[in-house]
This record gives sequence, structure tokens and C-alpha cells, in this order.
Amino acid sequence: MALTSNKVPSLRLIPTTGKLLNPSKSLSLASYHHPLPRVSFSLSSAASHKLTTSRKRFGDVELNGVIAFGRTLLGKVKDLASSMSEFGLIYFRVLVEIKWLIKLSKIPEVSEVPSFSREAEVYLQGIIDGFSLDDALEVKKIERVTNHDVKAVEYFLKRKCESHPEIAKVLEFFHFACTSEDVNNLSHGLMLQEALSSVILPAMDDLIKSISLMAKEFAYVPMLSRTHGQPASPTTLGKEMAIFAVRLSEERRYLSETKIKGKFAGAVGNYNAHISAYPNIDWPHVAEEFVTSLGLTFNPYVTQIEPHDYMARLFNTIIQFNNILIDFDRDIWSYISLGYFKQITKAGEIGSSTMPHKVNPIDFENSEGNLGKANAELIFLSMKLPVSRMQRDLTDSTVLRNMGGALGHSLLAYKSAIQGIRKLQINEARLKEDLDQTWEVLAEPIQTVMRRYGVPEPYEKLKELTRGRAVNEESIREFIKGLDLPAEAKSQLLKLTPHTYVGAAAALALAVDEALHL
Repeated sequence: MALTSNKVPSLRLIPTTGKLLNPSKSLSLASYHHPLPRVSFSLSSAASHKLTTSRKRFGDVELNGVIAFGRTLLGKVKDLASSMSEFGLIYFRVLVEIKWLIKLSKIPEVSEVPSFSREAEVYLQGIIDGFSLDDALEVKKIERVTNHDVKAVEYFLKRKCESHPEIAKVLEFFHFACTSEDVNNLSHGLMLQEALSSVILPAMDDLIKSISLMAKEFAYVPMLSRTHGQPASPTTLGKEMAIFAVRLSEERRYLSETKIKGKFAGAVGNYNAHISAYPNIDWPHVAEEFVTSLGLTFNPYVTQIEPHDYMARLFNTIIQFNNILIDFDRDIWSYISLGYFKQITKAGEIGSSTMPHKVNPIDFENSEGNLGKANAELIFLSMKLPVSRMQRDLTDSTVLRNMGGALGHSLLAYKSAIQGIRKLQINEARLKEDLDQTWEVLAEPIQTVMRRYGVPEPYEKLKELTRGRAVNEESIREFIKGLDLPAEAKSQLLKLTPHTYVGAAAALALAVDEALHL
């Protein structure tokens, strides 16, 4: 999701929102401690977006176009703007560079960078906390000269600190012994950390909770099942919703447990430059301390790049979550088509430009479409990123700038599905109608009870009665009365109806919360 400006190439802008609904369930995401400056979008009718913070107004940024998301959709994914943007990338680069300089000041053997005073550390932290759109624009301005994005951040920080008497003495230790990818891989990891913990996981939680509420609300509503599109043993609507809630929650748990990794080992992963300057320092240990201090998991075995295997694992988990949601969207679409659900209409809304009666299931269709787009991008990312020639090629660099599109389309899909759920209204009369017309589904319990009591060829007898024939309540009851069964067993079968033959469906639906991983 890129917001382009006349003045700077592809500057993207972004805010941050909430926390994990249940941080204790996350092994890696909950440890994130680097919230971005709070930036919010104000969409106007003019050809510009106004961005503001709680501390100052950034001003107007004119936009010629929005990559991946048009103006209508941009407002729905704006929560991802802080992390999945050029602004977020620059911000985290600044954070990493400053934190590394502070780390160096705490290593006694690096005597050239004395331990900073409290005032100097506050000054450096202030650059991070006060990082603004103007700062990001300044970095992009420098980049136009350097033609190197990470070097532009280094020069920006030197300019910011050259007036500070204490920090000015150690300006050349910004980016010390680093390759650009040391800074970039940590920045991308922190971007993902922020996007997942603040936006994606909470959206997933909202979706799962919406579906689990449906499970409990409709726990006792009987519904005709369909296997291969044909009538099958009844279930309850709530139990079918519970299945989706549990499936989605399991993928959500896998996602929250994915360790977001980082490296900080120099040009080819061996600390060559570090050791040449300070051979007596345990640089792998220092790197591990630094990476973990940022809330990431340290990867000690790397080339110039962190190999991105965790990203592939993470994106594949989102793909599976999205696949399950596609399954849900299509089932709800089918239930609406069957008339099992009505959709609450909104005054002024139009379903068709030519057919006034239409109330289309557009939210679930929009969700499905966005999930398809998201998964196409996520599949590419998960396949491409782990592959890099020898110690490094640059093919991952441009690819990593497109993570936001995949997450943005996923977020749109989650929001669309939630919006669609809120419009659903159960049509119990239609559900009852289908059950009343399919007494043949009782062939299963009848032949099962016949087996128990040794009645010969039970399956074959029921097949002859029901397959390809019209079956109704009268014919089923007559068949049961003619069976050689104990009186109690026969009585129980005669009490069965398609509405009551639902097994443990209601109990499963009501217990859904116990199975959720939230």
C-alpha cells in the first residue's frame, strides 16, 4: 500500500492501533515494545490526504495515485499504514540505528563510544519518539542524492545529532560494522510485528468471535446438511458455524506463535568487520542481545540476509487462515442462496442497477475476492523470499516492499466478512421447510438401529425404500412399524423427525468457546 507524492518517491504513511486481545497466547508478538508515532488519516474530498498526530499536524500530502488501494478502500486499511509503509520502514530503520549506537556505548571494550549521559540517551530516544512525516520526507530528500535508502537514514541521523556536543563526537559509529541488511531485516521484522499485533491478529479475533457468537446463538436451530450438494443427515446451524470458528482460531494461534527472527552479523553473517575492529569482543553474543532487545528472535546462522524462512511460515499460515475464511464465505453465500439467511437491508442501498428486488451477498463476495488476491501475493512471497543466490542477491528487496498489499487485502476480507455477518438474519421458516421435505434422511438412524438388533440387510432395505423415491413422514413411520424391533427401540425411532435427528450438534455448538485459541 503506497501513497505516492509529487515530491518524494512512493512515500507511504501509517498509524498504529490496538493490542493483542490475549497477549498471553502469543509467544513472539506480545513482546513488541516499539509503537510507531500515532498517525491518523483524515480523508477529504480534495486530492490530498491530511495526516495528523496527537502532538502536531503533519500537513497535507498531495497524492497523484494510490498503489494497490484506491481512495475508497484506503480508508478501510489505514490501520496498516504505520507499519506496512515507507514511513514505517524509515521509522524502524531510524530506531534500529539509534538503538545500535546506544548498545555500542554500553560495551566497555568500545571505548571510543563512551557510555552516554542520561541527557544524551533522552535526546536520541526523542528522535525516535518524535519521528514525523517531515523527518521521513527529509530522509527521502537525502536518498535522492545518495540513491541509497539506508545510507540516507545514517546521514539524516548525523545531521540530527551534529549539534549535540556529546553525540557529535561519535557520529561515525552510526551504522558501525553494519551491512544495510542488518538494519533492513530488523526493520522488516518490526514492521511485521507491529502489523500483526496491532491490526491483523485483533481483526482475526473479531472475526472468530463474531462466528463463535453465531455458533452459540444458532446452537439449537436444526438445518438440513448437504454432502455432494444432496440432502444429508441434519445438523444445527450453530454447529456448522462452530467448525469455522475453531478452524480459524487454530490458524490464528499458529500465527501468533510464529517467531519473527532477526540477524545482525554483518556483510556475510560472520562478523568480519566487527572482529577486525574489536577482536576481543564476543560479537555473536552482542548481536543476540541486541536483536532480542528489540523483541525479535535471534537467528545466528545467516548470510548477508536473514533467510526469510520465518516469513514463509508466517505467510503460509495466513494463507491457510484465508482459505478457511473462503470456505466460510462460500458456505454463507450458499445458505443465503437457499434462503436460510435473509440480509438486513439499509435504507438507500441498491443491490442491482436493473433489478430493484435484489439484496446481494456482496460482503461475502468482497471478502472472497480480497482473500484470493491476498493469497496470490502471499503464495508468491512465501515461495520467493527463502530463495537467494549464494550469500545474497537483491531480489528480496523489492519483494519485501509488497508485504502491505497482501496484508491489506486480508484485512479488507476480514472486515467485509464481519460486516456481512452483522447483516444476517436467520429464516427459520425456510430451514423448517427443507427439513419437512426430506424425511429420507431418517434412513440412517433406522438402518443403524436395525443393525444393532440383528435385523438382516438393514442398509439394503432402507436403500430400496428411499433411494430415488419420494419419501414422507407417513411412509417412514409405516416402515418403522413393520420392523421386528424391541418396543422401546421402535418407540424411539417413531419419535424421530428430521428436526430432532441432530445428534450432539447443539452441545458441540454451545461448547465452542472451550475449543477456541484466543
